[in-house]
Amino acid sequence: MTVTARETILARIRDAQALAPASAVDIPRDYRTGRTLPDADRLALLTDRLVDYKAEVHTCTADRTPEVIADVLRERAVCHLGIPPGLDRTWLSAYEGEVHVDSADTPVPELDALDGVLTSSAVTCAETGTIFLDASPDQGRRALTLVPDLHVCVVDLSTVTPGVPEAVTRLTPTHPTTLISGPSATSDIELERLEGVHGPRTLAVVIRTDM
Repeated sequence: MTVTARETILARIRDAQALAPASAVDIPRDYRTGRTLPDADRLALLTDRLVDYKAEVHTCTADRTPEVIADVLRERAVCHLGIPPGLDRTWLSAYEGEVHVDSADTPVPELDALDGVLTSSAVTCAETGTIFLDASPDQGRRALTLVPDLHVCVVDLSTVTPGVPEAVTRLTPTHPTTLISGPSATSDIELERLEGVHGPRTLAVVIRTDM
């Protein structure tokens, strides 16, 4: 009888499990979570990372949010804009196009007809330039931010943390979390960058700050 390599490996695993029964493993969770940076440093670091990822960055004070968003959407010729149901509608006071409020009943293929989507964000890591979405009402379901070719994401500087550990502590573990680090992109075997393969081709980030 011939024994295959797979059967040999599985037999060894079974033998090892019999000799050392599985037991609870104490995993250390004392991550560094207290690092801080001044507002100006967090803004500069986040902007640098986002630009490096080829994302558009627009900085404004809170009162200019509608104006800046309208300018971004106008430059991209967005006529049909998708938004999550809990988005702050005052952000759209200067936008003149059609607004489509997403819901779980909207078939995903219909999202492809949108010119872009506008959402808020949960938390953002300056060190990695990563934006976290947690499916809150002002961010919506994951499909809404993955199907349209343009994602305009509003980030409040107060939600920007220096590093990943600080960002994770602000998240709710039971919420579905999407991590965004620049526009969707991938590379083939020849390292040719292709954008828009797994999500939006363009990411525009509007950072609100009172600095």
